[in-house]
Amino acid sequence: MSEYMIEVTDVNKSFGNGAKPVHVLDNVSFRVKKGEIVTLFGKSGCGKSTMLNIVGGFERADNGDVMHDGHPVERPTKRCVMLFQQINLLPWRSVIKNVELGLEEEKISAEEKKERVMDALKLVGLEEHLNKFPHELSGGMQQRVAIARALAIQPDVILMDEPFAALDSFNRYNLQNELLRIQEKKKTTIVLVTHDIDEAVYLSDRVMIMSSHPGRIFKEISINQMKPRDRTHGDFQYYRKKILEEFQLSDEQLAPEYNI
Repeated sequence: MSEYMIEVTDVNKSFGNGAKPVHVLDNVSFRVKKGEIVTLFGKSGCGKSTMLNIVGGFERADNGDVMHDGHPVERPTKRCVMLFQQINLLPWRSVIKNVELGLEEEKISAEEKKERVMDALKLVGLEEHLNKFPHELSGGMQQRVAIARALAIQPDVILMDEPFAALDSFNRYNLQNELLRIQEKKKTTIVLVTHDIDEAVYLSDRVMIMSSHPGRIFKEISINQMKPRDRTHGDFQYYRKKILEEFQLSDEQLAPEYNI
Protein backbone atom coordinates (compact mmCIF):
# COMPACT_ATOMS: atom_id res chain seq x y z
CA MET A 1 0.00 0.00 0.00
CA SER A 2 1.30 3.45 -0.96
CA GLU A 3 2.29 5.93 1.74
CA TYR A 4 0.83 8.68 -0.45
CA MET A 5 -2.80 9.74 -0.27
CA ILE A 6 -2.56 12.04 -3.30
CA GLU A 7 -0.28 11.54 -6.32
CA VAL A 8 -0.25 14.08 -9.16
CA THR A 9 1.91 13.25 -12.19
CA ASP A 10 2.57 15.46 -15.23
CA VAL A 11 -0.80 17.21 -15.17
CA ASN A 12 -1.54 19.71 -17.94
CA LYS A 13 -4.63 21.87 -18.29
CA SER A 14 -5.75 24.51 -20.80
CA PHE A 15 -9.00 26.45 -21.10
CA GLY A 16 -10.62 27.60 -24.31
CA ASN A 17 -11.11 25.99 -27.70
CA GLY A 18 -10.10 28.93 -29.89
CA ALA A 19 -6.94 29.56 -31.87
CA LYS A 20 -4.99 30.29 -28.69
CA PRO A 21 -6.24 28.40 -25.62
CA VAL A 22 -4.94 29.54 -22.22
CA HIS A 23 -2.38 27.07 -20.86
CA VAL A 24 -3.11 27.06 -17.10
CA LEU A 25 -1.08 24.11 -15.77
CA ASP A 26 2.14 22.70 -17.23
CA ASN A 27 3.45 19.26 -16.22
CA VAL A 28 2.52 19.65 -12.54
CA SER A 29 3.67 16.79 -10.32
CA PHE A 30 3.60 16.39 -6.52
CA ARG A 31 2.67 13.83 -3.87
CA VAL A 32 0.97 14.18 -0.49
CA LYS A 33 1.53 11.67 2.30
CA LYS A 34 -1.30 10.37 4.42
CA GLY A 35 -1.98 12.75 7.31
CA GLU A 36 0.09 15.55 5.78
CA ILE A 37 -0.86 19.22 5.26
CA VAL A 38 0.48 20.48 1.95
CA THR A 39 -0.06 24.00 0.64
CA LEU A 40 -0.18 25.18 -2.96
CA PHE A 41 1.13 28.74 -2.71
CA GLY A 42 1.20 31.39 -5.39
CA LYS A 43 -0.30 34.56 -6.73
CA SER A 44 -3.84 34.76 -8.10
CA GLY A 45 -4.06 33.23 -11.55
CA CYS A 46 -1.21 30.74 -11.17
CA GLY A 47 -3.55 27.74 -11.46
CA LYS A 48 -3.55 26.58 -7.84
CA SER A 49 -7.36 26.51 -7.53
CA THR A 50 -7.61 24.71 -10.87
CA MET A 51 -5.14 22.13 -9.57
CA LEU A 52 -7.22 21.69 -6.42
CA ASN A 53 -10.35 21.17 -8.51
CA ILE A 54 -8.56 18.51 -10.56
CA VAL A 55 -7.45 16.70 -7.39
CA GLY A 56 -11.07 16.77 -6.19
CA GLY A 57 -12.45 15.45 -9.48
CA PHE A 58 -14.35 18.66 -10.28
CA GLU A 59 -12.16 19.36 -13.32
CA ARG A 60 -10.50 16.92 -15.71
CA ALA A 61 -6.86 17.34 -16.68
CA ASP A 62 -6.04 17.43 -20.37
CA ASN A 63 -3.42 14.79 -19.67
CA GLY A 64 -1.46 13.43 -16.75
CA ASP A 65 -2.51 11.30 -13.78
CA VAL A 66 -4.16 12.05 -10.44
CA MET A 67 -4.42 9.24 -7.88
CA HIS A 68 -6.30 9.18 -4.58
CA ASP A 69 -5.08 6.42 -2.28
CA GLY A 70 -3.86 4.43 -5.27
CA HIS A 71 -7.01 4.87 -7.38
CA PRO A 72 -7.48 7.21 -10.37
CA VAL A 73 -9.55 10.34 -9.67
CA GLU A 74 -12.39 10.35 -12.19
CA ARG A 75 -15.16 12.22 -10.38
CA PRO A 76 -15.88 13.89 -7.02
CA THR A 77 -16.39 11.49 -4.12
CA LYS A 78 -17.16 11.84 -0.45
CA ARG A 79 -13.71 10.51 0.39
CA CYS A 80 -12.33 13.86 -0.78
CA VAL A 81 -14.32 16.99 0.13
CA MET A 82 -13.79 20.66 -0.69
CA LEU A 83 -14.03 23.71 1.58
CA PHE A 84 -14.32 27.04 -0.19
CA GLN A 85 -13.88 30.67 0.85
CA GLN A 86 -17.63 31.01 0.26
CA ILE A 87 -19.09 29.01 3.11
CA ASN A 88 -22.26 27.87 1.26
CA LEU A 89 -24.45 27.05 4.25
CA LEU A 90 -28.18 26.70 3.57
CA PRO A 91 -29.76 29.70 5.34
CA TRP A 92 -33.06 27.94 6.02
CA ARG A 93 -31.39 25.05 7.83
CA SER A 94 -30.12 25.08 11.40
CA VAL A 95 -26.54 24.28 12.35
CA ILE A 96 -27.28 20.62 12.99
CA LYS A 97 -29.32 20.29 9.80
CA ASN A 98 -26.52 21.89 7.73
CA VAL A 99 -24.02 19.41 9.15
CA GLU A 100 -26.39 16.52 8.44
CA LEU A 101 -26.60 17.56 4.79
CA GLY A 102 -23.58 15.54 3.64
CA LEU A 103 -24.98 12.37 5.27
CA GLU A 104 -28.49 12.44 3.83
CA GLU A 105 -27.74 9.86 1.12
CA GLU A 106 -25.52 7.69 3.32
CA LYS A 107 -26.85 4.23 4.07
CA ILE A 108 -26.34 4.47 7.82
CA SER A 109 -28.73 4.31 10.75
CA ALA A 110 -30.26 7.43 12.25
CA GLU A 111 -28.32 6.71 15.43
CA GLU A 112 -24.95 6.59 13.63
CA LYS A 113 -25.82 9.71 11.64
CA LYS A 114 -26.59 11.62 14.84
CA GLU A 115 -23.40 10.36 16.48
CA ARG A 116 -21.23 11.47 13.54
CA VAL A 117 -22.89 14.90 13.39
CA MET A 118 -22.54 15.49 17.13
CA ASP A 119 -18.92 14.30 17.16
CA ALA A 120 -18.12 16.75 14.35
CA LEU A 121 -19.88 19.63 16.08
CA LYS A 122 -18.06 18.91 19.34
CA LEU A 123 -14.74 18.90 17.49
CA VAL A 124 -15.38 22.44 16.24
CA GLY A 125 -16.89 23.63 19.53
CA LEU A 126 -20.45 24.23 18.33
CA GLU A 127 -22.38 21.67 20.36
CA GLU A 128 -24.14 24.54 22.20
CA HIS A 129 -25.39 26.14 18.96
CA LEU A 130 -27.22 23.24 17.30
CA ASN A 131 -30.48 25.04 16.61
CA LYS A 132 -29.14 28.39 15.49
CA PHE A 133 -29.36 29.49 11.87
CA PRO A 134 -26.45 30.78 9.77
CA HIS A 135 -27.52 34.43 10.05
CA GLU A 136 -27.26 34.14 13.84
CA LEU A 137 -23.58 33.10 13.65
CA SER A 138 -20.37 35.05 13.10
CA GLY A 139 -18.31 34.41 9.98
CA GLY A 140 -15.87 32.31 11.99
CA MET A 141 -18.67 30.19 13.44
CA GLN A 142 -20.18 29.69 10.00
CA GLN A 143 -16.85 28.38 8.76
CA ARG A 144 -16.77 26.01 11.75
CA VAL A 145 -20.14 24.64 10.63
CA ALA A 146 -18.71 24.07 7.14
CA ILE A 147 -15.71 22.25 8.65
CA ALA A 148 -18.03 20.14 10.82
CA ARG A 149 -20.11 19.24 7.76
CA ALA A 150 -16.94 18.02 6.02
CA LEU A 151 -15.75 16.09 9.09
CA ALA A 152 -19.11 14.33 9.52
CA ILE A 153 -18.62 12.76 6.09
CA GLN A 154 -15.35 11.28 7.43
CA PRO A 155 -13.27 11.94 4.29
CA ASP A 156 -9.69 10.84 3.72
CA VAL A 157 -8.83 14.23 2.21
CA ILE A 158 -10.04 17.79 2.77
CA LEU A 159 -9.26 20.29 0.01
CA MET A 160 -9.30 23.91 1.20
CA ASP A 161 -9.44 26.83 -1.24
CA GLU A 162 -8.52 29.92 0.82
CA PRO A 163 -11.16 29.00 3.43
CA PHE A 164 -10.18 31.73 5.92
CA ALA A 165 -9.45 34.59 3.51
CA ALA A 166 -12.69 36.46 4.20
CA LEU A 167 -12.25 36.42 7.99
CA ASP A 168 -10.63 39.01 10.22
CA SER A 169 -7.22 38.22 11.68
CA PHE A 170 -8.54 37.07 15.07
CA ASN A 171 -11.02 34.59 13.58
CA ARG A 172 -8.50 33.44 10.98
CA TYR A 173 -5.82 32.66 13.58
CA ASN A 174 -8.37 30.96 15.82
CA LEU A 175 -9.63 28.73 13.02
CA GLN A 176 -6.09 27.89 11.94
CA ASN A 177 -5.46 26.64 15.47
CA GLU A 178 -8.71 24.67 15.43
CA LEU A 179 -7.79 23.11 12.11
CA LEU A 180 -4.43 21.95 13.45
CA ARG A 181 -6.07 20.51 16.57
CA ILE A 182 -8.68 18.62 14.55
CA GLN A 183 -6.18 17.42 11.97
CA GLU A 184 -3.87 16.11 14.68
CA LYS A 185 -6.76 14.13 16.16
CA LYS A 186 -8.27 12.81 12.92
CA LYS A 187 -5.03 12.50 10.87
CA THR A 188 -6.93 13.80 7.84
CA THR A 189 -4.86 14.65 4.77
CA ILE A 190 -5.25 18.33 3.82
CA VAL A 191 -4.33 20.15 0.62
CA LEU A 192 -4.62 23.90 1.09
CA VAL A 193 -4.60 26.74 -1.43
CA THR A 194 -3.48 30.16 -0.18
CA HIS A 195 -1.52 33.25 -1.13
CA ASP A 196 -0.98 34.15 2.55
CA ILE A 197 2.64 33.40 3.49
CA ASP A 198 1.97 33.35 7.24
CA GLU A 199 -0.88 30.88 6.79
CA ALA A 200 1.31 28.64 4.64
CA VAL A 201 4.10 28.61 7.22
CA TYR A 202 1.79 28.16 10.19
CA LEU A 203 -0.20 25.21 8.82
CA SER A 204 1.96 23.33 6.35
CA ASP A 205 4.27 20.37 6.49
CA ARG A 206 5.34 21.31 2.96
CA VAL A 207 4.74 24.31 0.71
CA MET A 208 4.60 23.98 -3.08
CA ILE A 209 5.40 27.37 -4.60
CA MET A 210 3.77 27.78 -8.00
CA SER A 211 4.96 30.03 -10.80
CA SER A 212 2.51 31.49 -13.32
CA HIS A 213 1.62 31.49 -17.01
CA PRO A 214 1.40 28.51 -17.11
CA GLY A 215 1.29 27.20 -13.54
CA ARG A 216 4.21 25.00 -12.54
CA ILE A 217 5.63 23.74 -9.25
CA PHE A 218 8.62 26.06 -8.96
CA LYS A 219 9.92 25.01 -5.54
CA GLU A 220 9.04 22.65 -2.70
CA ILE A 221 9.87 23.76 0.85
CA SER A 222 9.58 21.43 3.85
CA ILE A 223 8.84 23.18 7.14
CA ASN A 224 10.64 21.28 9.88
CA GLN A 225 9.10 22.95 12.90
CA MET A 226 6.81 21.57 15.61
CA LYS A 227 3.12 22.54 15.64
CA PRO A 228 1.49 24.71 16.81
CA ARG A 229 4.05 27.28 15.71
CA ASP A 230 5.08 30.55 17.29
CA ARG A 231 4.63 33.30 14.70
CA THR A 232 7.20 35.46 16.50
CA HIS A 233 9.91 32.77 16.64
CA GLY A 234 13.04 33.15 14.54
CA ASP A 235 12.42 29.82 12.78
CA PHE A 236 8.98 30.98 11.68
CA GLN A 237 10.48 34.18 10.27
CA TYR A 238 13.21 32.14 8.56
CA TYR A 239 10.66 30.05 6.64
CA ARG A 240 8.55 33.11 5.91
CA LYS A 241 11.59 34.86 4.39
CA LYS A 242 12.61 31.74 2.47
CA ILE A 243 9.17 31.33 0.91
CA LEU A 244 9.01 35.01 0.03
CA GLU A 245 12.41 34.87 -1.66
CA GLU A 246 11.51 31.77 -3.66
CA PHE A 247 8.15 33.29 -4.57
CA GLN A 248 9.90 36.37 -5.92
CA LEU A 249 12.23 34.14 -7.92
CA SER A 250 9.25 32.21 -9.31
CA ASP A 251 7.78 35.47 -10.54
CA GLU A 252 10.89 36.01 -12.64
CA GLN A 253 10.50 32.62 -14.35
CA LEU A 254 7.49 33.51 -16.49
CA ALA A 255 7.17 32.15 -20.01
CA PRO A 256 8.88 34.51 -22.48
CA GLU A 257 5.64 36.00 -23.79
CA TYR A 258 4.75 37.12 -20.23
CA ASN A 259 8.18 38.50 -19.33
CA ILE A 260 8.03 42.27 -19.74
